[in-house]
Amino acid sequence: MKPNFKVAGLGEVLWDCFPDNQRLGGAPINFARHAQQLGIQAHAISCVGNDDLGQRAADELAENGLATDLVFQHETLPTGNVQVTLDASAKPSYAITENVAWDEIPCPQQLIDVATSLDAVSFGTLAQRSDISRDTISQTVNAMPEESLKILDVNLRAPFYGKPVLDHALALANMLKLSDEELDVLARCYDLAGKVEDQLRALQRRFELRLIAYTMGADGSMLLTPDETNRADAVKVQPVDSVGAGDSFTAALCVSFLCGRTLAECNELANNVAAYVCSQHGAVPQLPDDLKKQFEITV
Repeated sequence: MKPNFKVAGLGEVLWDCFPDNQRLGGAPINFARHAQQLGIQAHAISCVGNDDLGQRAADELAENGLATDLVFQHETLPTGNVQVTLDASAKPSYAITENVAWDEIPCPQQLIDVATSLDAVSFGTLAQRSDISRDTISQTVNAMPEESLKILDVNLRAPFYGKPVLDHALALANMLKLSDEELDVLARCYDLAGKVEDQLRALQRRFELRLIAYTMGADGSMLLTPDETNRADAVKVQPVDSVGAGDSFTAALCVSFLCGRTLAECNELANNVAAYVCSQHGAVPQLPDDLKKQFEITV
């Protein structure tokens, strides 16, 4: 049975421009696309330009089964794009275009109405580089039910973050997803000391987080609730393209957590999905049926 939840990815929608092709991306949108694959009703919340790339983005999201009524169109700013390069280990680096449509995501009543029915949202720091989108993210998250998951996928992209943005984003969230590299940044911002788990616990207490997901690439991941810690090894695969792997981890974790799985089960399922994505080309490859079946609820 498919789980009966509704989630959203809120923030940047853009085109990742590789040397040989263009792929639809943006961490919140990748999250929503992966959640949709796992049987969850998902909304994309963003803004595109009144241009060819914007129309292509809306069409592709609709083809993926996402609700696109909250992908707004900006009349003057262009659709976002990012120049992506991969190193020898398939690790990406990004050059992100400024002054684009997702810098001005509007917040009409229609968006607030949807927010009141969401079970989870994933948002990051990148779309908060502008006052307009930051305000829309705040209003949307604050309109959600208190018990819903408000996931901050830190997704730091220099130079588009700083302590004020982090303060604001962490105050909105009740769940945090970050990488080992990102913890180094937060440790400097918040004077975190001690072992990794000590630093994560300090963040958890300071911002009253229900769940922290800490990813370490080939070294696996750690999940922390106020009462439990679980560590999982990464699934060994031959990496092809790691773009989107972290977003798939967040989506799989969100879905399994909403479904009431144990922390160990959540960690294992998230690692399985992320490993598969890492072994394929593209941020949102079609997941195999046997992997998707693991997310069904049995009654």
